[in-house]
Amino acid sequence: MDPYQIVIKPLITEQGTHLAEALRAYPFQVHPKANKVQIKQAVEKIYNVKVTDVRTANRKGKPRRRGRTRGITANWKKAVVVLHEDCRIDLF
Repeated sequence: MDPYQIVIKPLITEQGTHLAEALRAYPFQVHPKANKVQIKQAVEKIYNVKVTDVRTANRKGKPRRRGRTRGITANWKKAVVVLHEDCRIDLF
């Protein structure tokens, strides 16, 4: 799988910014079938950094309503990538 298909987008939120500054941990939305090794290789290749740890979580979609129609948002996978102490990603 292509690295750009594995890492969908960085999650730039208040919590993500705090994690990046305090712990060098960066959250990303990733492909649901990607494993930790693939995520590590993709982040290292895209951002040219050294990854020390990857934590993943499957997020369940939330129920939503628009008028009478009920639906559900898509399920997705979140990965928190911890970088080596010398590395940094400038997005956050």
